[in-house]
Amino acid sequence: MQAYQAGIAKFEAANTKVFGISMDSRFSNKAFAEKIGVTSFELLSDWDRTVTKQYGLFNEAGGYGKRGTFVVDKEGKIAQIVLDNLAIDPTSTLEACSILEKKLVVAPPKP
Repeated sequence: MQAYQAGIAKFEAANTKVFGISMDSRFSNKAFAEKIGVTSFELLSDWDRTVTKQYGLFNEAGGYGKRGTFVVDKEGKIAQIVLDNLAIDPTSTLEACSILEKKLVVAPPKP
């Protein structure tokens, strides 16, 4: 999360909204975000595990959510998924966001 915080200006330049989702309560999320210095994006609570389950990240046997980063385009389609420890590094996520933004601003080809 700190790496995403450190690179937030690059995400904003790619016209990207960054937020986190945790299965902890909103109160725990707020305290955690303050403790680690993540203040430029929201950390949302998935207390009932709905989002975690819908995105295939909930481990039923262990009762925990796996790490995952999802890039969702403006039409709501998932463009990229990064899982587990790779999700901590925002490099490939930023690249995907930049590519999506460039596709959106490129003028259509002339007939």
